[in-house]
Amino acid sequence: MCGICGEFVLDSRERVDAGPLTAMRSALAHRGPDGAGLFVSPDARVGLGFQRLRIIDLSVVADQPLPNEDGSIQIVFNGEIYNFPEIRDRLLARGHQFRSRSDTETIVHLYEDEGIDAIRQLDGMFALAIWDGRLRRLVLARDRVGKKPLFIYRDRRRIAFASEIKSFFAHPEIAIDIDPESVPAYLRLGHVPSPATFYRGIEHLPPATILTIDDRGTTETTRFWRLPIESAEPLKPRDAVQRDVARLVTDAVGRRLMSDVPLGAFLSGGLDSSIVVGVMSRLMQQPVKTFSIGFEGDARYDETEYARLVARHFRTEHEEFRVTPDAIALVDPLIWHHDGPFGDSSAVPTYLVAKMTRQQVTVALTGDGGDELFAGYLRFQAAALAERVPRLAGRGLRAALAVLPTPVHDRHWLARAKRFARFVDLPMADRLDSWSSPFFTDVRDWLAPEFRHSLAGPTRRDPEPATAASPLTRALRHNFEGYLVDDLLVKADRCSMANSLEVRSPFLDRTLTEYVMALPDRYKLAGRRRKVILREAFADMLPAPILGRGKMGFGVPLARWLAGELRPYVTDLLRAPEAKYRAYVSGAMVENLLTRHVEGRENRAQELWTLMCFERWLQLLPGWTARRPVPATV
Repeated sequence: MCGICGEFVLDSRERVDAGPLTAMRSALAHRGPDGAGLFVSPDARVGLGFQRLRIIDLSVVADQPLPNEDGSIQIVFNGEIYNFPEIRDRLLARGHQFRSRSDTETIVHLYEDEGIDAIRQLDGMFALAIWDGRLRRLVLARDRVGKKPLFIYRDRRRIAFASEIKSFFAHPEIAIDIDPESVPAYLRLGHVPSPATFYRGIEHLPPATILTIDDRGTTETTRFWRLPIESAEPLKPRDAVQRDVARLVTDAVGRRLMSDVPLGAFLSGGLDSSIVVGVMSRLMQQPVKTFSIGFEGDARYDETEYARLVARHFRTEHEEFRVTPDAIALVDPLIWHHDGPFGDSSAVPTYLVAKMTRQQVTVALTGDGGDELFAGYLRFQAAALAERVPRLAGRGLRAALAVLPTPVHDRHWLARAKRFARFVDLPMADRLDSWSSPFFTDVRDWLAPEFRHSLAGPTRRDPEPATAASPLTRALRHNFEGYLVDDLLVKADRCSMANSLEVRSPFLDRTLTEYVMALPDRYKLAGRRRKVILREAFADMLPAPILGRGKMGFGVPLARWLAGELRPYVTDLLRAPEAKYRAYVSGAMVENLLTRHVEGRENRAQELWTLMCFERWLQLLPGWTARRPVPATV
């Protein structure tokens, strides 16, 4: 796992300056502390920067930027290609010469033979940049699901790219301005949906996308994969599907055990991570190293009891960490590593468990993606149910629940019922987004009047493509292409790479994903049972308490923290007359929200966390852009 960056100047009279390019690279040092490299083309039209975290082939011959035999092709690559041994064997048979055992060099030679079609053959997680000196073009690409990030800045003079936006902060000629249109989206979702970002002129390359730019500035974008939702194959008997799922999950885990450095797993005690650890224990000769995190004083957010049960069952070498409200000290580092505010408070435990894990291993497998694939979230059941609720019944339910007080924590059945009723009448995509929103009401009501009037207006959502797919399948696809990409995978990447840890997600394996998404609904949901086929496939492996568990979720006890130990911090921050958020968000609305929460009348912790991160980002941003270090030497 690594950090990559680069610049391509479009004006033939200009040159890439190695100083700013080195500064861009240095801003990504946490992603790859084991080595650094730089390439500037002979005409200085293009430059590539690289920070290395050594995972496969630890020798210096695998360092990047890495060329082909004659140096006409150069690559910087972030990620892992799990099918590279097979590709390498084919290339050796064709006569290619290899200097390393790295997957990176395999990509170079495959591209040399097949051009951008080579990218379609890669199975893994990746973001890459290839400079093709023969065709005078830069090729940028990102993996199918979007596990690895790649941001792009464009103006009339240059195109720059980087694994994280902070790399652009280090370039003195890249403008860093807030995009005001991003603010309502952040308040609504807790993140800015890609390809947009918080910054004008900076976009996130979409997953499964290849972007080519030639030296005249001509660009071409190609989408090389989409999530399938229907199967052309005849349905197999149930026991055959169970065997298929067990085999595909096992194969996916096995492919992700490839490593020349120590390897372990995150273990929450939930179904998905327990399956991953169980399969690892079957495939590995030594005990699996597992790592868990829990919360002091609130059992609703602590799964460590179950994690210990799984660890004992599979005889892992297990360690756990306890989170206290002192974790508020992580707010600023998390905003920095996410390049802006991030409303998902579970970034706190994710960061901490990654930090703990990195003390012993360099690679960790996770259960991420299991809920997205097998319909593990309650909102998927709600989405299917909502399609059957008449509009009039939805209004009646909303009115009946409105008179009841808001519960003091968001996992109470009444809190979930109120949220369901409020948004049940919306179209599928809007309904799912609103159920996941930090704010319980329309975010436009929260905007400062002057700021609201300055906006271009709500962006029209593309109409949902016509399909015969079921409501559940449509909900899964929307979640897979939205929340998974822009929240879950962003959090996993930034929190792990902040600690120089590589994380791998077997449940997001391409073959497994394509197979499970095409299965009928009854294999995922059956009444109140979720992840049905996954539980059946591993019924013989898991302890009974884990097999029968529902979804707890990887949250934090924010409501208690913000009304207790962290109350002084949040009140001082948001009540300050000079608070910068007031230019965007109504101060009166925030004051009312804060009062209701700290007095214990309502649980508004998610809104407060979202606003708190937003305010700290606004305070920190001038310092980020003012630094802009330019090293004197390469």
